Amino acid sequence: MSIVFMNGAFVPLAEARISVRTNALHYGTGLFEGIRGYWNAERRELYVFRLEEHCERLVRNARVLRLALPYPAETLADLTVELCRRNGHREDVYIRPIAFVAAEGLAPKLVGYEIALAIYTLPLGDYIDTQRGLRVMVSSWRRIEDTMIPARCKVTGGYINSALATTEALEAGCDEAILLNHDGSVSEGAGENIFLVRDGVLITPPRTANILEGITRDAIIRLARADLGLEVLERSVDRTELYVADEVFFCGTGAQVSPIVEIDRRAVGDGKPGPITSAIQGLYFRVVRGEAPGYLDWCTPVYGAP
Repeated sequence: MSIVFMNGAFVPLAEARISVRTNALHYGTGLFEGIRGYWNAERRELYVFRLEEHCERLVRNARVLRLALPYPAETLADLTVELCRRNGHREDVYIRPIAFVAAEGLAPKLVGYEIALAIYTLPLGDYIDTQRGLRVMVSSWRRIEDTMIPARCKVTGGYINSALATTEALEAGCDEAILLNHDGSVSEGAGENIFLVRDGVLITPPRTANILEGITRDAIIRLARADLGLEVLERSVDRTELYVADEVFFCGTGAQVSPIVEIDRRAVGDGKPGPITSAIQGLYFRVVRGEAPGYLDWCTPVYGAP
């Protein structure tokens, strides 16, 4: 039986229900986080990746939306570990904290209403393919602007932008979409940050490109510089740079590190996952499973292993 944290208590999933009149259902008045836990079979331990940073981001972004969360980041982290422990996961898991306007008022506003917070978990392997390479397209849908719906905040209602782009890509026979900003520069994938490699340099759009300030993105930048000795540039990226890049990959909690082998019917590099992408991916998976001693502080153990 799956356990959920909701309304200040650990309850069975069947009891974690909301009304059809809930404000957030109608107006997207909420925000969430995506967190992964990785099972290390040898150690019999579940490691939650960068848990503190995810909880801190949720609290920080709630300030943007003026949603008064009932707990500080430290308590959210403790509740998450306890929830994973109660569910007894012995496999890779996805963790979803979500804060939303729980009132049934009709007005689309972010003040004057009761705020609910829930956390649930579910087993999850690859969200998108991490091995064979993805075929993607540049979407006709443009990325939402920060002055409209801030993409950095993981606002629930903002993900209609991602849904439209991903649906367009799937119906065109692709795996995922890349969105451009209104000036035509590259922003990110529909639910992933993006990196490209040119002449051995790792390049990614800056935080000001209407992207999610990704925690996995930050980890990739740090790992690439410190462990792989790569130069990393955060700068504006033109659409056609995607076509001439040596390698391109998505990253994120869901995507992890997913190589891209085709963009708009054009092969990326030689049409296979590239060596730098593969090196980053291999290092990333060692880190998240607690197999890289220098990064154990990024991995919160659920069952108490060091």
